[in-house]
Amino acid sequence: MDAAAPHPRVPARMVLLSLAALWACYFIVASLRGVFQGFDLDWPIISRRLTICIVSMLIMAAVWPLLQLLDRKPGAVRFGIVLVGALPLSLVLSIVNSAIFADIEVTGYGSEQDAAAVKAGNLRISRDEAGNILVDLPKLAPPPAPPPPSGAPDSSDAAPEVPAPPTEQAADPASSAITIHTGPPLDKDMRWWAAIADNAFGRYFLVIAWVALYFALAKAEEARAAERREGEYRRAAEAAELRSLRYQVNPHFLFNTLNSLSALVMVGRQEEAEEMIQTLSTFYRRTLSGDPTNDLSLVDEIELQRLYFAIEAVRFPNRLLTHIDIDEAVLDAKVPGMILQPLIENSVKYAVAATQQPVTIAIEARREGGQLVIAVHDDGPGEHGADRRLKTEGCGIGLANVRDRLRARYGEAAKITFGPQANGGFATILRMPLETGRG
Repeated sequence: MDAAAPHPRVPARMVLLSLAALWACYFIVASLRGVFQGFDLDWPIISRRLTICIVSMLIMAAVWPLLQLLDRKPGAVRFGIVLVGALPLSLVLSIVNSAIFADIEVTGYGSEQDAAAVKAGNLRISRDEAGNILVDLPKLAPPPAPPPPSGAPDSSDAAPEVPAPPTEQAADPASSAITIHTGPPLDKDMRWWAAIADNAFGRYFLVIAWVALYFALAKAEEARAAERREGEYRRAAEAAELRSLRYQVNPHFLFNTLNSLSALVMVGRQEEAEEMIQTLSTFYRRTLSGDPTNDLSLVDEIELQRLYFAIEAVRFPNRLLTHIDIDEAVLDAKVPGMILQPLIENSVKYAVAATQQPVTIAIEARREGGQLVIAVHDDGPGEHGADRRLKTEGCGIGLANVRDRLRARYGEAAKITFGPQANGGFATILRMPLETGRG
């Protein structure tokens, strides 16, 4: 990815889920706290609390675009802006809370806790104009009057009842009230703002918690984007290495073929030279038509090697014999294109060309568990295994090329082994993961 690539963003779905989780936790904790304090789960309280959670979540979601502007700011700058910016947001959330509970008849703070206390029993909590808390106790029925004792004078003969002196307000014998003096009197507006400030304090930490969670999600998104970029760069490097190694094969193969073609022309074998040119043209048309980093099916790779055998058979019509044994279960297996070419060239160079006797070059492929095993071996005298290895590695083609291509393509999952055979000749065995779906 280039430097102009967009900055990774937290998906909207993740933002909404984080907000929903935050306010769902708040709803559950607030409800459980009410239960533990002895308050019933009354629907008027629960419905208002649920409304507050939904409205607060939507308000905080509206702030999300502003948070995106801070994604690329330094950490200290973000921290300062968030600490200051959370104050007005928490104030708005507190006002929403007060407005939703305003219809419950609680004079004073109008908070969710006060409303729950009212719903919990027959108490009535209020404040007077001086700001004192008034608690009206439940009304109690007066106890029944005891019967008059026997022999007591009739009530009609009793002295008339003297009326009580008048008072400013008659006392209700069935009820009582407690007045709690809270301090200096506050006017109504000041009490409302005090309630708002008290509730905003709790909302402030909710806002800070969610913003911290958002920035953690943003960092995680950046880390995932960096991993994706690293994977893309790694794949590009592997493709470049594969392409480089694959292109090493073409000039090496062409060099050997042109030498053979030159030898045919020099000895006057024009018909064989023309046949080699036609076969060479077909070979290159197939090998150059696709992406050199793509894999081929094993059956296509074998067909390419048949063309190469046909080219070399023009040079060695009586000495080059071939044997191909491929298990049908691995015909569709994928292998790096022309991975067998350097191995067969080595057999032609060090086995067939080194003797006047017939030499058989064999290709065998089978499945072993989850691996594809391909063997290329010959029965010619050739050179010793160590000499052949040094020569092929010295020019950068051959065994070293095949080893590097397998490593670039499969990593440690592929392996190449080679060496002289007990009964003569040289064998190379490739082991790689058995794959059938890679193009």
